[in-house]
Amino acid sequence: MDIQLKRGLLDVCVLAAIKGEESYGYKIIKDLKPYIELSESTLYTILKRLESAMMLTVRTAEHDGRLRKYYRITAAGLNRIEEFKLEWKEVVSIYQFVVKEDENE
Repeated sequence: MDIQLKRGLLDVCVLAAIKGEESYGYKIIKDLKPYIELSESTLYTILKRLESAMMLTVRTAEHDGRLRKYYRITAAGLNRIEEFKLEWKEVVSIYQFVVKEDENE
């Protein structure tokens, strides 16, 4: 898969994982596991990129004696999810065109 396409997909997956409520790294990985395998290092790279793009905010709080970062989606993050939904319709249309000839064989 094209690396840029995959990066965009992973970004939207992470945003979707925190869409309903704020979350933290381990929980995001756990929530995504049924859909996509994501390492901690990949996740934290994505989270930093999304924070830099102002698609999420971060707060630090103590949990069981340790500091934990909690991530919350912003309006820009929600807008990115909506943009993705529109873009995906186009991707599906292109896919259907590409496999159309395969179905006729």
